[in-house]
Amino acid sequence: MRIFLLSPANMRGIRARQLCSPRAKFAAARLLRSPAGVPIGQAFLFTSGLYFRGKMTYATRFAVPPATSAGVGIYVIAPGFGLVSPDWALDAEKIKRLQRTPVDPKSRAYRKPLEKHAEALAATLDGSVEVVLLGSIATGKYLDPLRPIFGDRLLFPRCFVGLGDMSRGALLLRAAACGEELEYASIQYLGERLGKN
Repeated sequence: MRIFLLSPANMRGIRARQLCSPRAKFAAARLLRSPAGVPIGQAFLFTSGLYFRGKMTYATRFAVPPATSAGVGIYVIAPGFGLVSPDWALDAEKIKRLQRTPVDPKSRAYRKPLEKHAEALAATLDGSVEVVLLGSIATGKYLDPLRPIFGDRLLFPRCFVGLGDMSRGALLLRAAACGEELEYASIQYLGERLGKN
């Protein structure tokens, strides 16, 4: 069994401003202005493009959630809110909170909700469930809060080491399209590799 944690898209760039524009007429922008809001997965697909599309497509293809999971085995890191479903609705106020919350483990506003949700999720998983992080492994912005909670079960695609976001996104899309799952490594492997450099 396997679940995925997806890193967030940048909500401070040009595409995020386009999403929030009251004049925008594309589907995600209209949903954002609606009472229901826009699913965070759809919003991030627009603002991030290739990288988040790769993560979402790959996770959808290969997630094998346990029976105890209420969702599809995919959780999005939402700065200021913790771990949420890809269907979790965003409105203008939530986007403002995403934008003002730094993705920095030193920030209590970022770290505390993430740790709270990760701990609750970990409590529902038995030892057979793998937790795969699809996000940056070059810094501690995701690893520092998540590693103490998930321990050795926290994995990442081994081929992510040394790749940029666009390359990762393309790689994930190709793997999902051909149905060939990537090889995963534990965070311990990452520490050993970096220690040799």
